[in-house]
Amino acid sequence: MDFEPTIIAFVCNWCTYTAADLAGTSRLIYPANIRLIRVMCTGMVDPKYVIKAFLEGADAVLVSGCHPGDCHYINGNYKARRRIKLLKEILPQFGFEPERLKLTWIGASDGIRFADTITEMVSEIRALGPSQVRGKMVL
Repeated sequence: MDFEPTIIAFVCNWCTYTAADLAGTSRLIYPANIRLIRVMCTGMVDPKYVIKAFLEGADAVLVSGCHPGDCHYINGNYKARRRIKLLKEILPQFGFEPERLKLTWIGASDGIRFADTITEMVSEIRALGPSQVRGKMVL
């Protein structure tokens, strides 16, 4: 049986979630491995949510929102960028490869980019294989 990764995506309500909706209404094809969690802004994604997603079995986490400078909440995406950078530095302490965490900027009209990003990420995570921590954590 081939490995199929589970990817949790925290997506901005105003941009990436809208792009995902556009990808769907445009009938674009992309893997169904992603589980979207809509947040009002990527700046609201607390690092503990990302770590919890990994510890509960996610093979990868995507955080995606408005392009820098276009945030509906002024500087939320700058906050997210700083947090993701720090998370990538500490993830190895939890046994996760930093490549399993990705930050992207996908605007509301970028349905094609959304589908391409998901397809690319699923391919990358398939190549990495299942998370080595999956199933070993006791919470």
